[in-house]
Amino acid sequence: MFMKVVSFGSLNYDLSVWLDRLPGPDETLRAQRMEAFSGGKGANQATAAARLGADTHMVGCVGGDDRGRWLLEVLTSSGVDTSLVRVADEPTGTAVPLITPADVSIVTVAGANASTGVADADAAADVIAAADALLLQGEVGAAGARRAAQAARSGETTVVFNPAPVDPFLVEAVLPLTDVLVMNRAEQAQINAIGPEAGQHDTIITLGSRGAQLDEVVVPSFPAKVVDPTGAGDAFCGALAVALAEGRPLIEAVRFANAAGALAVQTPGAQPSMPTRDEVETLLGG
Repeated sequence: MFMKVVSFGSLNYDLSVWLDRLPGPDETLRAQRMEAFSGGKGANQATAAARLGADTHMVGCVGGDDRGRWLLEVLTSSGVDTSLVRVADEPTGTAVPLITPADVSIVTVAGANASTGVADADAAADVIAAADALLLQGEVGAAGARRAAQAARSGETTVVFNPAPVDPFLVEAVLPLTDVLVMNRAEQAQINAIGPEAGQHDTIITLGSRGAQLDEVVVPSFPAKVVDPTGAGDAFCGALAVALAEGRPLIEAVRFANAAGALAVQTPGAQPSMPTRDEVETLLGG
């Protein structure tokens, strides 16, 4: 089946730092190591969709610097169409994942991602309306994300919204236009506190190593040796969009996405960890 997926979101240059633990107030720690990777939630999810076989477009912004050019080269090498990525005046966005044995914490500097807006959504409107699925996240502004969701509504494009990090303005703008909401427990608590107009959508709660919850059903994950959890949620979202574009029932799509997430944690970096179709099908036993 020929699937079309669009990701409207961020592109970041990731500087991943491995630590024994996070520093406390006024404390300096020695890191174990640091590596640079291609990242950004939007670009990660686009990469996941492309590696799983979808015709994928990325919509967003980078700076006119070496980091931005490199991010575009990496996306292109993964099969993502970057013709709708605009070069902005600001420097390319940066993220610093802090990885400990227990978890990952991420600090982001928006940079060019802050420029991604209504004009970018309008430029991509026809592509979005013709797609099977639109992926939205929380690392770009509310106005642009809402316009992208409206373009999806003008067609029959399924809107998959992953509100991370949670921005109250973006949640209120996009949630009423969402078909599938994907969030973890912390994000769920933040959104409940906002109390936005919800609209009609399915809700999936990601549970880390336990899998994911759809309504009252917990869909178990797969055993995995965790090397770096960065990007696991993005692998899940990209895979979910692909499975839905293929016409799979939602619970089967969640199982497919769980497999992608389990594979992602076993490789360092965000985009380098996005699995291929063969890897996911092998894990699923297909």
